[in-house]
Amino acid sequence: MAALLEEAPRFFGYYNMLFLGQAFAFTALLSLVGCGGGFVFGFGLAVLRSERIVRFAPLRWVATVYVELFRRIPFLVKLMVIFFAFQLAGFDVSGFVVAATTVALSASAFSAENVRAGLEAVHKNQWDAAEAMNMGGLTALRRVILPQAWRIIIPPSMTYSVGLVKSTSIVSQIGVFELTYAAKILNQKGFSAGICFGTILLLYFALCYPLNLMAARLESKLAPSRH
Repeated sequence: MAALLEEAPRFFGYYNMLFLGQAFAFTALLSLVGCGGGFVFGFGLAVLRSERIVRFAPLRWVATVYVELFRRIPFLVKLMVIFFAFQLAGFDVSGFVVAATTVALSASAFSAENVRAGLEAVHKNQWDAAEAMNMGGLTALRRVILPQAWRIIIPPSMTYSVGLVKSTSIVSQIGVFELTYAAKILNQKGFSAGICFGTILLLYFALCYPLNLMAARLESKLAPSRH
């Protein structure tokens, strides 16, 4: 502890804080783009899997295969596959694009399952009543089903998003500049692992905790009581 206290003034200097601030912003941007894009894509996949909306069975099967496949592949394996897939395809893209694509694909598969579970939790009589009022599938989804399903969709989706934000630390394996990669660089510059990764721990908490607060707020705002 005494060694850490002695090292702290040098570690928490202006340039190191600027360096960590850039890494924090990069991690936040990666999480926002990946999780946001993944949820939108996953919502579309969940809609495609609904028999009430999509009558064409092969399209539902394709969406189901995609979801089941990507939910069962470890994040690191997906990262490496996508990294080399871009190279084999001849696309010269940045590490950020590779990482954001991986996060989005992971988020889309799990979001699709969360949304599907939320939609199916609404009693089928609600769909029948909407159809009896001459509503189409998408109209019934928007006006009748989703207002009741948000309460079920939001908590697991936000919980997974927080876990995925922490999983972005794995993208440092391909040299993407984010918090964990920044900690490794500072550690290689001679700072102790305790102060480097201890600081990163606090920064990840600062990034993830507001997501939990936002989840509670969204659940309260978008999902009124069904009594």
